[in-house]
Amino acid sequence: QVQLVESGGGLVQPGGSLRLSCAASGSSFSNVMGWYRQAPGSQRELVATITAGGSTNSADSVKGRFTISRDNAKNTVLLQMNSLKPEDTAVYYCYFRDYSTVGWPTYWGQGTQVTVSS
Repeated sequence: QVQLVESGGGLVQPGGSLRLSCAASGSSFSNVMGWYRQAPGSQRELVATITAGGSTNSADSVKGRFTISRDNAKNTVLLQMNSLKPEDTAVYYCYFRDYSTVGWPTYWGQGTQVTVSS
């Protein structure tokens, strides 16, 4: 069982920056961590993911503005968000998929609100 604890959301003006952090408990030798987001009235969508080896995948809408990174020793994933836009407003969820466990379970954080508004 993996638990995810997120931090770093908040209110920021357009063009500003925020950094989200997510710490995972437990251990897994093969996993992917990342972030999804869900705006009101919309489905949850991919923001960015990163493997333990450092391979990344991100949505076109955030490329060039958001950077995902991880610290494997601390089981932590970070999302640096720059040049934020009002359309980035959403609840951001930490994501963890464990490929070292049968069934490849997926875990989600509780969500952290990001609001981009002047």
